[in-house]
Amino acid sequence: MRNGLGERFMERYAPTLKDLTPRDIISRAIFKEISEGKGVDGKDYVYLDLRDLGEERLNQKLPEITSFVKTYLGINPSETQIPVAPTCHYMMGGIPTDVNGHVLSDRAGTILPGLFAAGECACVSVHGANRLGCNSLIDLVVFGRRVGLSIQKEIKSRIIHPLPLQVENIVVDKINGLLESQCSESIPVIREHMQQLMTQYCNVFRNGQELEQTLVQLQQLKKRCLNLGVLNKSKVFNYELQEALELNNMLRVAEVIVYSALIRKESRGAHFRNDYSKRNDEQWLKHAFVNETPTGLKIKYKSLAKGRFEPEKRRY
Repeated sequence: MRNGLGERFMERYAPTLKDLTPRDIISRAIFKEISEGKGVDGKDYVYLDLRDLGEERLNQKLPEITSFVKTYLGINPSETQIPVAPTCHYMMGGIPTDVNGHVLSDRAGTILPGLFAAGECACVSVHGANRLGCNSLIDLVVFGRRVGLSIQKEIKSRIIHPLPLQVENIVVDKINGLLESQCSESIPVIREHMQQLMTQYCNVFRNGQELEQTLVQLQQLKKRCLNLGVLNKSKVFNYELQEALELNNMLRVAEVIVYSALIRKESRGAHFRNDYSKRNDEQWLKHAFVNETPTGLKIKYKSLAKGRFEPEKRRY
């Protein structure tokens, strides 16, 4: 990693592991360099320098990165430095599940019949606060198979779970409402506002005051979504309708992320707060369960099952 001055700046942040330090630490280092005016030409990125590896080794060891850089940036990484900046990479939380992919409805581990989740949308709690490299693929392969076996077993038992009352009508009414609306609010405008809020105030560095303001603004965007509509009134391959439904879901997820980050007054893994920069195992070594209720979001906690290994301070 090199800043705009050409310095290998990770040597200052992690003298031992340097550029092989976990990605959350590298992300914070990049942001700090940029905020201090050391981005490339004063811009919001730094360089990843792979030139010393040579073209043959890059093609052998990092073929995908080489291909992406050539395709999307039009540069050869064996000759030119790559502009990089942190972005949202992985969701380490998600729908709570057990090891066989059953969705859990509460902290006690009550199974929600007939519903399964696996992969990045699910949280079986194997990643902690900072996912290790390649663990997402293992997560998907291991628990994807387990979910398949669980579903197969349930199908063979021929148990048909009844749907909650009125669930179909709720969805139908939502879709009809979007199709019949006069489009007083725009999908791209609200989505871009949400993206800007999350990027600016719920990113690598966070603090309580900004998270509070972001939460209020996200709730305002949710209210604006009540007046959302689509210009395309078709009920066949209507991608605008799909985007409208997805936007509602993204706002709900964004609200949960900000709400959880605001309440967790510590720094842990990828969650870093300037106003609570230390990890606090005494108070916060626990899982957060967030539920949507008629009066707003409610959060409950579940103690961490430590297993064989006691949590220790990270050292690099």
